[in-house]
Amino acid sequence: MSLPLHRLTTPQPLSAPFAIDTFAALGPLSHAPFPHRHTFYEVVLVRAGGGAHVVDLAAYPLEPPQLAVVLPGRAHHWQDAVDLHGWLILFSEEFLAGCPRVRDLLHLLGHRPCRTLSPDLAEEAFGLVERMRQECAEPAADSLGVVQSYLRVLLTKAARVTGALTPPGATGQRAELAGRFLDLLTAPRGGALSVRECAAALGVSQGYLGEAVRDVTGRSPGELIRHARTVEAMRLLAGTRLSIAQIARELGFADQAYFCRFFRRETGSSAGEFRRAASWTWAPVENTTNTRSRPSNGGYAPL
Repeated sequence: MSLPLHRLTTPQPLSAPFAIDTFAALGPLSHAPFPHRHTFYEVVLVRAGGGAHVVDLAAYPLEPPQLAVVLPGRAHHWQDAVDLHGWLILFSEEFLAGCPRVRDLLHLLGHRPCRTLSPDLAEEAFGLVERMRQECAEPAADSLGVVQSYLRVLLTKAARVTGALTPPGATGQRAELAGRFLDLLTAPRGGALSVRECAAALGVSQGYLGEAVRDVTGRSPGELIRHARTVEAMRLLAGTRLSIAQIARELGFADQAYFCRFFRRETGSSAGEFRRAASWTWAPVENTTNTRSRPSNGGYAPL
């Protein structure tokens, strides 16, 4: 089986998909011990607990108070987690409409997804979370805007104190186009797209897409697609039971041999060697993906 993909269900009365609640209220899928990915953003504030949070092959030991930002499409799971206490903030791309700075902050923090907070910052962060929760519990005029503002403050303080890099200088239409291109690559099977297919999906020419992506990232669309395909191959090798031949087909390769040559060229090791040496592996968890929680503010549903 491939990596489970979770979507967000939000019964609360905000005008965009958004949920905020505790690990306990959101249920077992909020700290699933098996590799999976989301269609939505996840911001996690851990107040207490032990174990590790594994995001795209890297295991981050839990050292509360800790902030984690998991971007859509990233593979992650919780390893040997015990006594988890804290809050999860879940929202879709739709929630970020009109908030480009929030989106930038999420992607900046998402490059190093887990960060331990100072006591002062943690106290402020949990205070902001409580205000968001209250705003969602008793929505009024423009509650969505209020919640977006609280989230921006939270992410700005985290980026400032924990040393996240500032956004690149590129702005305007080219920066927006490059961001949309990178979003295409983070989706499942995104690395299987060609530059032509990406340009068509974005409604621009291949030449203009190449210029915009190079201006913003310093890399060509082809380079970024190869990187995305390599990362996805690593996720599937380490986190699923798919055979190497099945992974090759999943990533759009004509045959297994071509995939194996590609993987060795990009990583320096064979697909089999990488799978055997991977630090985390898929393990079946009985009935976990079929568990449906009944959170007060929304939650997960497996696809």
